[in-house]
Amino acid sequence: MNLKLTDLVKDFVETTAMKFSANSTTTVLDPKAIKKKYPEARVIVLDDNFNTFEHVANCLVTIIPGMSKQRSWLLAVEVDREGSAEVWRGPLEQAELYHQQLFSKGLTMAPIEKT
Repeated sequence: MNLKLTDLVKDFVETTAMKFSANSTTTVLDPKAIKKKYPEARVIVLDDNFNTFEHVANCLVTIIPGMSKQRSWLLAVEVDREGSAEVWRGPLEQAELYHQQLFSKGLTMAPIEKT
């Protein structure tokens, strides 16, 4: 029994092709499967009587990715004037992280709101 490597490869390819041919009943992806969206959430800072504008703004710049100094100050003003401000919205796991980090810096936080 003297088989060449090319014959072995050819046999393997033909066998594999038969298993995964277009007529195969094996379905890799179910086109009828319902796609679920990742849960999203809002991170909201609440007004309080002990955190300064500067502290709130610095915390936002430090913790929230992509937060500019100007935006952080605008949000600090919104927290003061409106009583609260949404400072971030996105995937639930990230929201939980940012919420916990802001809370650990002493900010008063609303419970995470799932959207």
